[in-house]
Amino acid sequence: MIRSFLVLLLAGVAAPALAEDADADAITVTASRQPYRGDFTLQETPAAITTIDQTWLNNNNILRLTDALDLNASVARQNNFGGLWDAFAVRGFAGDENLPSGYLVNGYNNGRGFGGSRDVSGIEKIEVLKGPQAALFGRGEPGGVINIVTKKADFDTRGTIGVQAGSWDRQRVDGDVNLALGTVAAVRLIGFYEDAGSFRGTRSERWGFTPSVLVKLGETTALTYELELTRAEAPFDRGVVAINGQLGVMDRQTFLGEPGDGPLDAEVTGHQLQLSHAFNDAWSILIGGQHRDTRLTGFSTEAELAGSRQRLGRDGRSLSRQRRFRDYDAQHQVLRGEVQGRFATGGLQHRILFGADYDRFENSQFFLRFRPAVIGAATTPQQSNDIDILNPVYGRFPLPTPGPQTDRLDTQEAFGAYVQDQIDLGGGVQIRLGGRYDDFRQTTLNRANGAGTARDFRRFSPQAGIVYAANDTLSFYAAYGEGFRANIGADIAGRIFDPETSRSAEAGAKLSLLGGKLTGTIALFNLSKDNVLAADPANPGFSVPIGRARSRGLEVDLNGRLPGDVDLLLSYALVDATARTAVLDPNFGLAINPGDRLINIPRHQFNVQAAKGVALADDLKLTLGGGVQHTGGRLGETATNFMLPAHTLARLFARLEVGKQVEIFAEVTNLFDATYYTNSFAQLWVQPGQPRAATLAVRFNF
Repeated sequence: MIRSFLVLLLAGVAAPALAEDADADAITVTASRQPYRGDFTLQETPAAITTIDQTWLNNNNILRLTDALDLNASVARQNNFGGLWDAFAVRGFAGDENLPSGYLVNGYNNGRGFGGSRDVSGIEKIEVLKGPQAALFGRGEPGGVINIVTKKADFDTRGTIGVQAGSWDRQRVDGDVNLALGTVAAVRLIGFYEDAGSFRGTRSERWGFTPSVLVKLGETTALTYELELTRAEAPFDRGVVAINGQLGVMDRQTFLGEPGDGPLDAEVTGHQLQLSHAFNDAWSILIGGQHRDTRLTGFSTEAELAGSRQRLGRDGRSLSRQRRFRDYDAQHQVLRGEVQGRFATGGLQHRILFGADYDRFENSQFFLRFRPAVIGAATTPQQSNDIDILNPVYGRFPLPTPGPQTDRLDTQEAFGAYVQDQIDLGGGVQIRLGGRYDDFRQTTLNRANGAGTARDFRRFSPQAGIVYAANDTLSFYAAYGEGFRANIGADIAGRIFDPETSRSAEAGAKLSLLGGKLTGTIALFNLSKDNVLAADPANPGFSVPIGRARSRGLEVDLNGRLPGDVDLLLSYALVDATARTAVLDPNFGLAINPGDRLINIPRHQFNVQAAKGVALADDLKLTLGGGVQHTGGRLGETATNFMLPAHTLARLFARLEVGKQVEIFAEVTNLFDATYYTNSFAQLWVQPGQPRAATLAVRFNF
């Protein structure tokens, strides 16, 4: 049993801890050992954890990380920068609005650069690790963190090639081939290419290559390497506009940019290297690092937000627009090492993790902007770069030449050390104690005038939790943790912000029903943050402080198989996320008051997915399924009463498996063609959701 466990650990994947019953051939999965997480069952972990695995990624034909996160109600979409990065909030709290949302990849901080939206082709599963995770991973949001577990090379030679086509002339091909090179090495080659139109009348092109290599250096030692190489070309699209708070005045398919700008280019080149070694069945070490380069460049034309420069409010159809050029470049390096083990003191059993990490993030932003003139009696449509939202004519005027706006470099450099000990007190009671120390330095350089500023921060973040296993089917838990995250950048005057600090408390119950086939969590949580920032609408790329915020709520998650072999995924979240201090926006004079809702956070969100397979013949299996997602009304612009309406979406899918070699898949999304809006930054930057769409795909396995 020990050897089986070690082989899986060395493969660098989520290695299940195995238990053997009286039948030597029967193996039951009882725990999941993840890098930098330890060896714990879900029932004995004092936190809510939800996994979105291959079953639901395939059933929903999901291609983007953000679409996958829609399956968990605790995650809400945020402003996605014209569709060019992933942005989300967990339990009501998001990170810096001027950067993509951070996430983990195999336990390493990731996702902060400008590489476009993450494709799922190289993803094995997605974990929503809710609650106070900062004690282990550091510098995260108190609501939780997203951890992507990638597909890795192993010693089973196999392959898959898939092709698909969908509405608005979308084509895609992807492949996944794993090759065992003898008994000491293996390589896995994963790639995709996609050329897609959209209901907005725009077109994008994307490709990616994410291979991995496994080298077995000994019976208990292995080295893994993974490459992330992706490129994307897509137009910058701020969506549609609301007039005096009213949506639906214009066609949701109307693009308000300029095709003459061409696409923005997003590039990612990333490397991840990891060495694992097991000293024995009780102690192991994991050491690794990653380097990730990302870049985003190109022109865009988008609505002007300042009322004095905007003609739309005067005639209800002429939208005044900015033109921008961006050259954003980021480098991110992470080094991380951890020792984990088990030992006893007296009658107490300990499972301990201790480690350290180094994190360096460089964020370079070169930004040019043209702004329309202040609207007066003599201001011409060309001076304000107008477009008619009801009857657009593209290329009506020569494209304006943007001028200097921002040229700066922000650097964050941090060292952290942490320890966590989970102690079994007997009688079904376990306690978890731990903490993390961060030493952080932040510098900002305004390259336009040579002015630079630096600040240093140090903080200890504790965590504690308790679990009580009442029986094999029910356990109760409670947890508390504190977090720390430096706010990147500075305000328009060059002042570096105070770091964001947080406190997180939750309590809940975990269920394991039907012999472990159906698992679930019910949780109550209360989170708070200080020194929260919001994007500065008057100065793109800069932020303004809004003080304190709080989020509290209730979650229910179920995942597994019901009687009758029906697969089920159900998620519900009630989230009350609000500002807790009174702040006056210095640019527009808008008051943010205690109790005001946080932007893009629904109070109620619900998602249920179900699927059932039926054997039609010996080599023919049909799986039918569908899902319903409900998202409640959300605030669409900070410090206003503008709301995005609630929406409910339905989808159906069918998959026909012909033997083990061929799968034919078909789906319809937004079955009833609902009009809805996924996220917003302001009344003039609102992202519409996709109308009814269909996809047909074929997958060949060998």
